[in-house]
Amino acid sequence: MKEADDTLENVFTAKGKWKLITAYYACYNALYSVLMKCGIKCEIHDCTIELMGMLGFDTSDIKYMIKLKEDRIQAQYYLKNIQLKDESKSKEFILKCKAVLDSLDSGKIEKIREKIR
Repeated sequence: MKEADDTLENVFTAKGKWKLITAYYACYNALYSVLMKCGIKCEIHDCTIELMGMLGFDTSDIKYMIKLKEDRIQAQYYLKNIQLKDESKSKEFILKCKAVLDSLDSGKIEKIREKIR
């Protein structure tokens, strides 16, 4: 989560496509920290996003990450001029990840791991 927080700080100073790219990685790192607390290693971004429903995220959170990922790919690899519209949404998503982290206990973690198995 520390990496997500550090990266989020850079979102507010980045310019152009880097604002979008940085926002994606801040959110992704926050999401990944939830998986790590559950003892789940997942290096494929699509798979990480696919697991969000099992971790306590709602449809709007999942759609946000899918769209942010798609926009990041278009800006980073295909040099499309896509701008991050609202930095506060990234901050809200990271706060949601922190809330999910705080809500996890050993019982919830075991249920999540069972679902994935």
